[in-house]
Amino acid sequence: MGTIWVHAETKDGQVSSITLELLAKARELGDVVAVHAGNDAEAAAAELGAHGASRVLTAGDLDGGLVGPALASAMAGVVDSEAPSAILFGTTYGGRDVAGRLSVKLDAPVITNVVDLIDDGGLVGVEPVFGGTTNVRTRFTSGKPGIFLVRPKSFTAESIDGGPAEVSEIPIPDLGNSGGAKITSQFVEESDGPKLDEAAIVVSGGRGLGEAEKYHLVEDLATKLGGAAGASRAIVDAGWVPYSYQVGQTGKVVKPDVYIAAGISGATQHMVGMKGSKTIIAINKDPEAPIFSIADLGIIGDVHKVLPALLEALEG
Repeated sequence: MGTIWVHAETKDGQVSSITLELLAKARELGDVVAVHAGNDAEAAAAELGAHGASRVLTAGDLDGGLVGPALASAMAGVVDSEAPSAILFGTTYGGRDVAGRLSVKLDAPVITNVVDLIDDGGLVGVEPVFGGTTNVRTRFTSGKPGIFLVRPKSFTAESIDGGPAEVSEIPIPDLGNSGGAKITSQFVEESDGPKLDEAAIVVSGGRGLGEAEKYHLVEDLATKLGGAAGASRAIVDAGWVPYSYQVGQTGKVVKPDVYIAAGISGATQHMVGMKGSKTIIAINKDPEAPIFSIADLGIIGDVHKVLPALLEALEG
């Protein structure tokens, strides 16, 4: 179905996991071109090519400038000559920024919260609604490139051992006042273990822990297992842990090999964010808790007894 553009987010030559996921799907749909901004296009070209991109169109080194205005303007400037059928962005801060600006420049809408893409006489986006209980399908009819914001972990990244992508620089039009803006500093949250959305094992805690001071049980178990600690929206809203820990429809979507839900009843918005995990282990004293409906293993018990017992067993 023609050429698919994929927004490539990189750092120091390393390609983000969401970009690799998008490339895996894009190569099923057509020829793949990565669109990029930064000074590391050449360094990232091998990994992008290995995952299916034949070319990289880069806005180049922005010298500390804002990526959103520069890349959106550069993409808009070549969209007619390159004629992509669709443009895929990850649902990240950067992806949303560029997609929103490009939407305005092309006078084209964006389909958000996409979890699947189907070639059905044109690209169709699949988006969950009503807390993930129903899927709707949406297609573009304007004849302009379809802009899709895709939820992380919707597709599985997989290398096809392709050669390095060919890198070409695309010009950035005059950005006016926004071109003078510079990034002076960036805050990076410190983390000792794997990232929540990339960890093979995730241990999440919920209201069943009873109080914020008990969350250390979740963190201790995650550390022992070499995984990451997560949380339900309820305890994030209560201020027990930062928003970056939240798993769910309005937090991070995770698909680990093992997901342990401790004291989480299983609200729909939480299950949307973790139901794709390979193995789900639920610990809850309420045998009627909804989380048990999707669990592979259910432990009906008090988390204040079960978690210390697990930690003790791991010590042995």
